[in-house]
Amino acid sequence: MSIASNALPPELVARFKAALDRLNPEGGKIGLAVSGGPDSMAMLLLAHEAIPGGFEVATVNHGLRPEAADECALVERACAERGVACAVLAAFWNTMKNVQASARRGRYQALGEWAEQRGLTHVATAHHADDQAETLLMRLNRGSGVAGLAGVREDSCIDAWPEIGLIRPLLTFRRQELTQVVECAGVPVVLDPSNSDDRYDRVRIRKVLADAVWLDPVALVRSASNLADAEDALDMFGRELWGRHITLDDGAYRFCQPYVGTEMQMRLVRRIFASLGSEPRGSELAHLIERLQAHKSANLGGVLATVEGDDWLFRPEPPRRSG
Repeated sequence: MSIASNALPPELVARFKAALDRLNPEGGKIGLAVSGGPDSMAMLLLAHEAIPGGFEVATVNHGLRPEAADECALVERACAERGVACAVLAAFWNTMKNVQASARRGRYQALGEWAEQRGLTHVATAHHADDQAETLLMRLNRGSGVAGLAGVREDSCIDAWPEIGLIRPLLTFRRQELTQVVECAGVPVVLDPSNSDDRYDRVRIRKVLADAVWLDPVALVRSASNLADAEDALDMFGRELWGRHITLDDGAYRFCQPYVGTEMQMRLVRRIFASLGSEPRGSELAHLIERLQAHKSANLGGVLATVEGDDWLFRPEPPRRSG
């Protein structure tokens, strides 16, 4: 039997509906990615009020923690109580690589396949203003370039499924507003212990933000949006430079006359690494470029980078000898 959410703040429902109208103007049925945490559960509750019958839910079990199955069951129950279709998806990751990054790719792979099978036009995630502010500050602290500082986009697409929109309708919502939603509805949520673990950069940044009341996360979201516009312009310029400076020579990528500025070097070298099947961290890539600028060879993520005259060469690292 379908039930309504209990006394959700009408201004928050209206804001959520306005965001969906902007991000999904044709009003097609969308999918919600719900983990069971307070942010995504708030998104489920807001959608039940704002677009009843206009969405389905998927919850992803990575199998990373023993509690995962119970958390998926919590989402299933919340959906069943509201008459909302809910799918539990399995996601796979490469244990030989960065687990978090690999699990993220597996999650979006599963969500893309699900959305395509269900004929959904968009998939919505529960990223909000505090998430974006934390990402911006964390990447500033790491010396990230424009691409990293742009944070998550309000409207993009899922890799390998360009026809399926990936939207963040909560990107102007504060964390405490979403907590208010789940408290009003009285629904149980999943509390991830890693969210209070000081070993993670994001957790430390979150605590700094909580104490710095003079910092406005919504203003930081606007800054990230402005940087995203700049990123788009630089990406267009990067595609032009690729055609002029990058050649493929017997399985190796040659970066001819690479003195195009560090920002554009980062972009072109990152694309070379991606073409060779490697995705290093931005800080690692920056260190490699510093070595190349100093005319020193380097290896990273299975790629060997060398200097040949005025050019940089990138090729798969040869297998190491054993014995």
